[in-house]
Order: sequence, then C-alpha cells, then structure tokens
Amino acid sequence: MKTNNILLALFLFIAEITFGQSAAPKEILGQILQQSVTVEGVNIINNNSQVSTVSDKDGRFSIVAKEGDVLVFSAVNLDPVKRRITTEDLSEAVLLIKMTANEVELKEVIVNENANITAENLGIIQYGQKKYTPAERKVYTATSTSVDNLLNSISGRTTMLKKEANVEKKEALFRKIEYLFEEDYYTNRLRIPLDDIKGFQLYCVDDAEFAVSLNTKNKTMSMFLITELARKYLIILENEK
Repeated sequence: MKTNNILLALFLFIAEITFGQSAAPKEILGQILQQSVTVEGVNIINNNSQVSTVSDKDGRFSIVAKEGDVLVFSAVNLDPVKRRITTEDLSEAVLLIKMTANEVELKEVIVNENANITAENLGIIQYGQKKYTPAERKVYTATSTSVDNLLNSISGRTTMLKKEANVEKKEALFRKIEYLFEEDYYTNRLRIPLDDIKGFQLYCVDDAEFAVSLNTKNKTMSMFLITELARKYLIILENEK
C-alpha cells in the first residue's frame, strides 16, 4: 500500500510538471502574408493577456503566448483573423498567418437632388484610392515627370515640398494624439509633468510604431506603446536636469 501511494504521488508530480511546461507562456515568432506578399503594420493582440505588437516591414512579429491563447490579427483593408494557439503552433520555428483582402460589395447608388455627388460615386476614381493632402499633391506634381523631377531637384523645391508634406503628416498625428488622450492621463497615469506634455506628444508622433497605431485607430496598441514611450521620455527629462 505504501508503495502504491508513492507511485501515485510520483505520477501526479510528473503530470503537474508536464502540464506546467505546456501551459507556460512562450515567445512566438511569426510572419504575416497576403497572397504570398508580406504585410507590414498588422496589429496583433493576445486576447487573453492583452499583450500586443505590430508586424514589421517584412511582415514579421513576435508575441508572448501560451497554449489556448487567442491571437487577433487586424489591419486596414484586411479581414481580421483569430488564431487559437495550439501545442503545434508553439513548436513551430515561424508561425505563418495568411490574411485576405476585404471584399467590399458595391451597392446601387440612387442619385437625387440631395445626393452627395463625388468622383468616387461617379466612377471617375476607384473607391479607396489614395487621396493626397495639399502638400502631398504638390510633391507629386513636382516629381510626376522626369523633366519636372530634374528641375525641381536642382532648385531644391522638391526637398522643400517633401519637408512640408512631412510637417503636415506630423500635424495630423499631433491632432489625433491630442484627441485620444486627456491631460489627466499624461499627468496621473504616465507621470508626465504638465509643462512637458506638448514635448512628450511630439516625441511620441516621431515614433514610427506609435504613428502606425494612431493612423490605424488602434487605441489598445496606442495605450500599450505610449506607456513605454513615457518611461523613456522621463529618463530623458531626468538626464537633462
């Protein structure tokens, strides 16, 4: 009887260790494809732990997860994907995630006297086609032909217009971050001094990954990234004293 008890205890101990190992979180390396093309800027969030990240220019990402966790992949113009992590996924060297483009069904447009007639409604341009800001349109015009490109490059006008376009993008990001976070969030949650909030906002919009989260309206990702940016910014402020 004593021997049986010892064997039972040993079995339970081994089973507990095995379960603990399978349930332990692990860093997963993956890559996102859309029709064999890598996809940058896809938001990935672990629904169980709320940890999130974004795919890089090669479509690669890394995130911590365990068996049973659900990863959600989302991006503009792509159908969202949910993936429940299995034991096999944890053993893969690179987890491949395939996403597909949104298929938007065009509805019949009835034109009346109150209709909002646009170039898209009239079929002049495709729906979803890139719309240039005034500064971007100037850059495009200045570089649209080889002759224009050469003359404007020599005169320095192209460089000036590109700087103007970059400033315009920064201003748009700045407006988004001001709308997204209240003043109390900076001072109480992030511990940013009141007089340094504007400087911190400019610091944030200069971060490429944070800019992606603002442009894709991913508030969860923005909140995750801004916490780490606040930590780095406070170190900068401390070093400047």
